[in-house]
Amino acid sequence: MELLFVHGALVGDGAWWWQPTATLLEARTGVRSRAVALPSCGETPSGRPEGGLVEDAAALRAALDAADGEVVVVAHSYGGTVVAEAGNHPAVAHLVLVSSYLPDVGLSQGAIMGGETDPVAVTDGGDGTVTVDGYDAASFGARFLQDADEETQRAAWSRVTAQSVAAFATPTTAAGWQGVDTTYLVCGQDRSTSLGLQRGYAARASRTVELPTGHHPFTTRPDLVVDVLEGLVSR
Repeated sequence: MELLFVHGALVGDGAWWWQPTATLLEARTGVRSRAVALPSCGETPSGRPEGGLVEDAAALRAALDAADGEVVVVAHSYGGTVVAEAGNHPAVAHLVLVSSYLPDVGLSQGAIMGGETDPVAVTDGGDGTVTVDGYDAASFGARFLQDADEETQRAAWSRVTAQSVAAFATPTTAAGWQGVDTTYLVCGQDRSTSLGLQRGYAARASRTVELPTGHHPFTTRPDLVVDVLEGLVSR
């Protein structure tokens, strides 16, 4: 059994965000996990955003192709749209969606975000990318990681990055979550993704667990996330 983590939009260094959960999960279960590098977020040899949703989905499929045995995929926020576009893969034993999406075919990330009551503001970089608009380390931390200490909030802010517009504008051509056993983690104190949107997508999952956390529980409350994952990887 292996675990793959697919991070959300407008950030890089997925391994950093996932590390608190990865460390605790391995200590408790012996299961190792890794983060999928998303080209649209600049996790590329050039260090620049490349491609979009299609390329991010291809990166996930390549990681699944290389897996040795069954895989639990944990997708955060935009990561759920990547999972959808990647389509069904025989290695996937379970999906865990964290404050994320289970979109129908033909729905883009931009359209999903358009359903938010208080969407995150982004600005056009003028080079085929967008980035968050109007934030600094303190305000970003207050919205996205209010349950983390200031040091973690600053470290998180340093990993905010530009992302290809194509990640937001491209409609999905598949719904890789369909037909897969799926757990949705609703983040009950999330100030980024509204509870209404979370619960709407959670209704499509096989089961739902609600956590008393902000938008990034795998960073701020790894104990709660591992409590859920333990049961899945030990099956």
